[in-house]
Amino acid sequence: MFSLSLIFLVSLVCTAQGSSAGDPLFDPTKHAGGESPWFPAPEQYGISAELPKGCVVDQAAYIVRHGARYPEVGSFAGWVTLHSKLQNATYTAEGPLSFLPSWQLSLDDPNNQATFLSVTGGSEAFSLGANLRKRYGFTKGGDDMIVWAASQQRVVDTASFWLSGYLSSGHYDVPSLERIVLLPDSVNFTFANSLTASAACPNYVNNVTLGSNFRAAMRPPITARLNKFLNGIALTDSDVGIMMDLCPFETEIQGTSSFCDIFTEQEWLEFEYSQDLQYFYGSGPGNNLAATTTFPLVQSITDLFNLGPGKTTANATLVPPPLLMGFTHDNDLPPVIAVLGLFNESFYAPLNPTRINPARKFRSGYITPFFGHIAMERMSCVLPASLATPALVHHVPGVTPTPLPTSQFVRIKVNEAPVPIPGCASGPGSSCPLKSFTMYIEQRGALAGDFVQRCGLSDVKNATSILNFFTNPPS
Repeated sequence: MFSLSLIFLVSLVCTAQGSSAGDPLFDPTKHAGGESPWFPAPEQYGISAELPKGCVVDQAAYIVRHGARYPEVGSFAGWVTLHSKLQNATYTAEGPLSFLPSWQLSLDDPNNQATFLSVTGGSEAFSLGANLRKRYGFTKGGDDMIVWAASQQRVVDTASFWLSGYLSSGHYDVPSLERIVLLPDSVNFTFANSLTASAACPNYVNNVTLGSNFRAAMRPPITARLNKFLNGIALTDSDVGIMMDLCPFETEIQGTSSFCDIFTEQEWLEFEYSQDLQYFYGSGPGNNLAATTTFPLVQSITDLFNLGPGKTTANATLVPPPLLMGFTHDNDLPPVIAVLGLFNESFYAPLNPTRINPARKFRSGYITPFFGHIAMERMSCVLPASLATPALVHHVPGVTPTPLPTSQFVRIKVNEAPVPIPGCASGPGSSCPLKSFTMYIEQRGALAGDFVQRCGLSDVKNATSILNFFTNPPS
């Protein structure tokens, strides 16, 4: 059996000048998985993101990762350690590493920046809010809006900036936190009724071992290659890991990063795959409890889609808006993919722990970049026959014309790219008829299993497998 590290020997024969010597259109920040700044995912299935002819979206639900942020405190400590190492040594650096002696940290107020949103994080949330207001036309001027958010500060700030964008039309009251339903973040007492339900499942384990092992195997050849450009100081595998992290973070914070150019395209593709392994097996389809923890969320949205806009469930205290917005964390998006059974092509699943499959559809950068979001849209579409033969409309003052008959469909978009429901893509734009989607979700629920039972909570008082915060928000 070959050692895993042998797989990465190809890195040694790649150009020594890093990615800048390869394809000039190659963008490393789009291959950084969960560390990638947001970008619209490519249309992997050839389905247009445009709204199909004859359709309108009358309800939608978005599960959104918080916006771009500065590094976590622990990660920034690694940056500081690397910076100190480089500043306090006497050495020479050449070629792609010649910038290292003059490299400076990109955070100027780390106590108030680390872990929190960056300027980009706030602006992208504002922009999406404004865009969805125009896209759907759900909210009249002066009307209010309510959203839901896990209560960590960067998540709440993302929701707040989104609201500012969504309600920016005209001259009305400034959005306030009263329009944000705050849900306890990553606690063990809300059970399934949460945007971070995995934290309340004792049997759930976010296993990142395969991703970590892949990174550990890919780094030594990179370290050896880069050390050829240094004299008097030597980089470690840990230093190389920090440098790869610096590329997307610095690019997001300051617009560019010299660290992006010191790695080859192949090395970035290896880094990307390590992130894919981390999310696939940690919180995605490769985790046998991922779908279990998030099925109640998808079921709740499906129930509201079946009721239709402007309606609510029995014993509800709130009629939710037609646009449901849930703001949360990166590891809460892959479970939605697991529930819906997306990207389940047999040729790639499960992801090989040691060998990259370039044809795979599951790519973490397409799912969990900063501000990544998964949209479920309910579409009401005019029947094809009505579109083929437009009706003659006779106008009478004060009388509303009889609307054309419609049917309802559901489509899923992952970072703006439509993704078909497996076995259910007969509707406009490869969407799924609502009745068929409902039956499909029932089937997925049977596979996911009951939250309380599978999480080992059967003997816990008040444990629940029901999510109802959209219609019964906590006081």
